[in-house]
Amino acid sequence: MARQEREARRARIVRWLDSNIKLIFLLPSVIFVVVMIIFPLGYNLALSFADWSMSSVEPPRFVGLQNYVDLLMSSRFQLSVVRTLAYSGGSLVVEMILGVALALFLNRQFRGKAVVKSALLLPMVMTPVAVGMIWLLIFEPTIGLANYVLKSLSLPKLLWLGSRKTALASLMLVDVWEWTPVIAVITLAGLSALPTEPFESAKVDGANAWQTLWRVTLPMVSSTIVVAMMLRLIDVLKTFDQVYTTTQGGPGFATENTNILGYLQAFQYFRFGSAAAILVMFFLLIIGATMILLLVKNRMRSEQ
Repeated sequence: MARQEREARRARIVRWLDSNIKLIFLLPSVIFVVVMIIFPLGYNLALSFADWSMSSVEPPRFVGLQNYVDLLMSSRFQLSVVRTLAYSGGSLVVEMILGVALALFLNRQFRGKAVVKSALLLPMVMTPVAVGMIWLLIFEPTIGLANYVLKSLSLPKLLWLGSRKTALASLMLVDVWEWTPVIAVITLAGLSALPTEPFESAKVDGANAWQTLWRVTLPMVSSTIVVAMMLRLIDVLKTFDQVYTTTQGGPGFATENTNILGYLQAFQYFRFGSAAAILVMFFLLIIGATMILLLVKNRMRSEQ
């Protein structure tokens, strides 16, 4: 009797496993997402409604929306958002133009194409910290390569990262150098997948190279370009490594974006509630920018 009960219990377990095998295999991924993503986001959101300093022995004190009100009224936070948008927008526009142009150039057959494509990947495989350190040496005012080139051209030297006027633009130059190849690679993949019939039809109709580019090539690859723009926009908004390794937000606050400000609020001023509120607002900024690009992408797809 006991043996029959054990076999019946084993059969029920086997049937339950067979009917829920998909959920069982998904369970580790669900646990990972909850522990590594949902819980930190929820904890950060809860912390943004509290006033808590690591330098104090007092527990977190609930203050409601006061952290958000203080941030919105803070000129430092407002300017950090402006710098973030200026840095991201300026870098993204230049990267898109140069990346698409580079992809169009590489979409042709020429000698040494494989070498050029391989060299194109070098900035992408370098870590942002290493890139920041390299360009910190290049921008060095006395022995740096940048001022050496300016001197060779009989141009005045610049305090690339040491001046409020040039620091942010210099960091944008670093970002363009490192991430333009990403746009080029993604766009080149889209160009390589285009069918040849539309180009043959355009040639038969007498369209020149410029007309073919604007009326055939770019419209057909526009969805790929928008995807590359969306991916790069999300990434450039999160820029932290290069800024921290080169200027740490200086000189003064000239290159302080929202990521640097959030870091300083947490680990230099120990104001974790304010830092959490900055991250929540920054998260909403990224979501908003992504939604706008998705709407643009869907509209372009519907028009096609």
